[in-house]
Amino acid sequence: MKQLIACIVLIAPLAAHAQLMKCVGSDGRVEYAADCPPGTKGQATGIQSTREGPSSSGAPAAKQKSLAEREVDFRKRQTEGAEAQQKAETKAAEVAQRREACDRAQTYLRSLQEGQRVARVDPKTGERVFLEDADRAAEVTRARNMADANCK
Repeated sequence: MKQLIACIVLIAPLAAHAQLMKCVGSDGRVEYAADCPPGTKGQATGIQSTREGPSSSGAPAAKQKSLAEREVDFRKRQTEGAEAQQKAETKAAEVAQRREACDRAQTYLRSLQEGQRVARVDPKTGERVFLEDADRAAEVTRARNMADANCK
């Protein structure tokens, strides 16, 4: 009789591997598990479970990644985040630089159109030379082209 009970106890976990078991310990403590630990009595609850855990789509759940795989994924996400942040900072700096160039070009064009005196340094002599009225129209055209190019 003891041998028959021993066989049933040994075979029962194999048959009920997808079933939730009620395990009652010698001190009366109740646990629910797929397999009962040694020294406890197992009772079938009739609740079916899978070892993968619940799945909302009805398909078997994906196998859990190991610690090393999760660490690699974390490092990859961290690197991608840092690259995206650096790219965003670079783009913001370019936008700010373009805006500043646009403001400078528009200010220069406005000063030419208002008739303010514009002086330059002659590269040969190093003297200040003022823009004459004959050259002003060409300089206005050049300043307008610079403003159009920088203010897109």
